[in-house]
Amino acid sequence: MSALPPETIRQLLEPYLAHWSGGTLSSPLIAQVSDYLDLLIRWNSRVSLTAIRRPEEIIQRHFGESLFTAAHLSTRLKSGATLLDYGSGPGFPGLPIQMLLPGIRVTLAESQTKKVTFLREVIRTLGLSAEIWPRRVEDMPADRQFDAVTMRAVEKMATTVEDASSRVNDGGWIAALVGSSINMAGAEEFLIPESDHRRLLLWRNVPRGTLVA
Repeated sequence: MSALPPETIRQLLEPYLAHWSGGTLSSPLIAQVSDYLDLLIRWNSRVSLTAIRRPEEIIQRHFGESLFTAAHLSTRLKSGATLLDYGSGPGFPGLPIQMLLPGIRVTLAESQTKKVTFLREVIRTLGLSAEIWPRRVEDMPADRQFDAVTMRAVEKMATTVEDASSRVNDGGWIAALVGSSINMAGAEEFLIPESDHRRLLLWRNVPRGTLVA
């Protein structure tokens, strides 16, 4: 039995996609979210994947925030664009972005073996095309570049953003889901629905001395 009925999942997610131009949440997407949620809850009872336990809160904090990020990136990335999920953990926001935008080529960077095993199970179960980099981002070949890099709940944000910038193509995007204490100069800021302090920071990576149009 699923942790939540499909209609409950839909209602919980709708605020995060209220301004998305892609239309309503499809039944196949809701089914994928439901299967992913059930896997996460089942694995989390044995392996520490998330401190959030309530299914409703998992939908809002993990899936809702990830889909909110996907909706904002959808107007900035073309089909076939590449995206690196920096420190993916149990797959957020990278896998929900792949689910909403299947034309985006997603790479999940996660170095913890147990989380990598979980990610492989989610990808297999949901039939997703995301790939996994099962080591630290710093170990990637220097020439691996992406059209976007996403980050969530990262420590030492300023340092991590600097590292992420080296992985973003010129003109590409960095997207960070952060709390109220984090501010980054030059970033567009979007308040996350159902939250009074969590935000999406989004900014372009451009060469030094370049004016952003």
